[in-house]
Amino acid sequence: MSLAILWFIVLALLWCGFLFLEGFDYGVGMLHYFVGRDDDERRVAINAIGPVWDGNEVWLIVAGAGMFAAFPEWYATMFSGFYLALVLLLVALIIRGVSFEFRGQGQGAAWRRTWDTTLTVGSFLIPVLVGCALGNLLRGVPIDARHEYTGSFFTLLNPYSLFVGVTVMLLCLAHGASFLALKTSGPVHDRAEHLGGYLAPLATLAVVGFTIWTLAMVHHAARAPVPVVAVLAMLAATWSVRSHRDGWAFLATAVAMLATVATIFVFLYPHVMVSSTAAVNSLTVSNASSSSYTLKVMTVVTAIFFPIVLIYQGWTFYVFRRRISVADVRGGGSGGQAPAAATGSAGATGGR
Repeated sequence: MSLAILWFIVLALLWCGFLFLEGFDYGVGMLHYFVGRDDDERRVAINAIGPVWDGNEVWLIVAGAGMFAAFPEWYATMFSGFYLALVLLLVALIIRGVSFEFRGQGQGAAWRRTWDTTLTVGSFLIPVLVGCALGNLLRGVPIDARHEYTGSFFTLLNPYSLFVGVTVMLLCLAHGASFLALKTSGPVHDRAEHLGGYLAPLATLAVVGFTIWTLAMVHHAARAPVPVVAVLAMLAATWSVRSHRDGWAFLATAVAMLATVATIFVFLYPHVMVSSTAAVNSLTVSNASSSSYTLKVMTVVTAIFFPIVLIYQGWTFYVFRRRISVADVRGGGSGGQAPAAATGSAGATGGR
């Protein structure tokens, strides 16, 4: 295996990891207003992701940096061609982060309601935009012989890519509902589980549609098992939610998210960006990669630090593994572990 192929796999894993981890964060962001009937209950939902949401977003930064270093041609073409879409993505990320921080800084209900709204909107836009971008990589966009994007913003808003964006968004909703059911107790848990009973079937239908459309567009029968895994995982998630098996439901939605994102990259290979203008203009793993020396240095650095990051994130999830209830956000938690709002990262301050 060449280092270029290895780094294509690494980047695919980074995008899968990003949407697996941030997927439930976005789902919680979209659902927090609906699973909470009052401010305390909404704080429970927000504090469920408070210690981890900003750490999970690091995966997006690393994925972008990895593209820049390992495949500069891919990075240059995609980031220049998708410029407006990426600016919208950046704005949504900023709005979402600011909402976490500012929500608890004011005293009035109108203030909190405003930031609840921006948190919901930002959490909705991000998976739609990311899914749309990934869908365009596979469907193909106009690229000329100089590897320059020749379309417009509206070229990216084609039916297939928009459907991929909606599919990723629905998966985030189902993933977030299953995470809240696993991580909370009391009324928030019950409402999250109830919503999951509706969201899981919707996400299942979306994944089925995504699978059929992708197989019809890209004829790689040997790679079909990957999206089929996503379909089976969502069927398992639907059964688990309705059987009140919170842990299995979360595991199933996680597998579905991983398999759906992996489908894009499995069907994309050996390309990194498909040209709809002419096949010869497409960017591939070989013609878009950095020098062998650059890839060697990156491989050594990644081999050293990537396991450390995984261990750190795993420890964070372990420390904050306990279910959260309204009693915790009111300062009445027990059991030796402080409430997430008191001990979490800056993201938890939105629940104060």
